[in-house]
Amino acid sequence: MSETIITRCEAKGLRMTEQRRIVARVIGAADDHPDVEELYARAAAIDPRISLATVYRTVKLFEEAGILEKLEFGDGRARYEDADRDHHDHLIDVNSGQVIEFIDPDIEELQERIAQRLGYRLIGHRLELLGVPLKKA
Repeated sequence: MSETIITRCEAKGLRMTEQRRIVARVIGAADDHPDVEELYARAAAIDPRISLATVYRTVKLFEEAGILEKLEFGDGRARYEDADRDHHDHLIDVNSGQVIEFIDPDIEELQERIAQRLGYRLIGHRLELLGVPLKKA
């Protein structure tokens, strides 16, 4: 990411209050896939005056502006990540909810071949694998 979330928001003409800046910094610092409640907890640790409603509104605004990407992994919680991150896929542990990011060149190549075989040029994709840990012997 060459630009911060705050810079991209300003470039899109979004008014950046101090509380929106805090939410943007929290999202930018996240190395996981937090839901709004987790973003709120992290933001409130910085500024206790920030409300859950403010975080919800800010996340919705950022999502509508294309700054954030909403991810739904089937656990009933919408999670978020910076939409400007490098492409990656996800493996979700259905027992713990842990989300593991990965990149696999073989999968990327296979998807391109499938699209071409079906007469398409691939312009994007999302891959989410659901799994449970293997039992150790």
